[in-house]
Amino acid sequence: MGSLFPQERREVAPGAVHVPGWLDEGAQARLLAACREWARPPAGLETIVLPSGGVMSVRSVSLGWLWRPRRYVRVTRDGTPVKAFPDWLGDIGRRAVAEAYGPASGEAYRPDMALVNFYDDRARMGLHQDRYESGDDPVVSLSLGDTCVFRFGNTETRGRPWTDVELESGDLFVFGGPARFAYHGVPKVLVGTAPAQLGLRGRLNVTIRVSGLGSPVRRPE
Repeated sequence: MGSLFPQERREVAPGAVHVPGWLDEGAQARLLAACREWARPPAGLETIVLPSGGVMSVRSVSLGWLWRPRRYVRVTRDGTPVKAFPDWLGDIGRRAVAEAYGPASGEAYRPDMALVNFYDDRARMGLHQDRYESGDDPVVSLSLGDTCVFRFGNTETRGRPWTDVELESGDLFVFGGPARFAYHGVPKVLVGTAPAQLGLRGRLNVTIRVSGLGSPVRRPE
């Protein structure tokens, strides 16, 4: 389900770029197929328990490095190695950064990890910063499935000012530079808005990142 009128690329904040419809139908289908494979055990889709004891409403799978609250690790709770970060996903990340900031920035981008979050009808994501990577390289965000309200805030607090952006299936959002550590989250998913041909109920968000933590698990594909 797309917008009545095509959306245009825009800079939501300095360093934060939204490119609607960046992934075509074929690219979305291929990425979805990969996400479904990554979600399978071992080291597949899991529920994250926060240090407070709360449980995140999204379910996640990590590539290259495994995300845990406040840190990255290489193995799951049962000792299973994290899934590899594929070279072709790194290529997508470089093309995305080039789209946002120009060819030179894309060529210099060397991602080594990704976090895949699945949102069902009830899932949300509170405002947070992506600050556990060792560096300030841009974060590349790709959306599949249901449209969400993506709240992009400021770098100082979880409060206003913020901008709400609707991210549809196939949209690209890149944030780096002065926006790299902005608070952001997903207060709402618009249920039933996924393109019918995609065959996905819910929303998948793939964020590609540079960990800066050394040699990750990698596998050419």
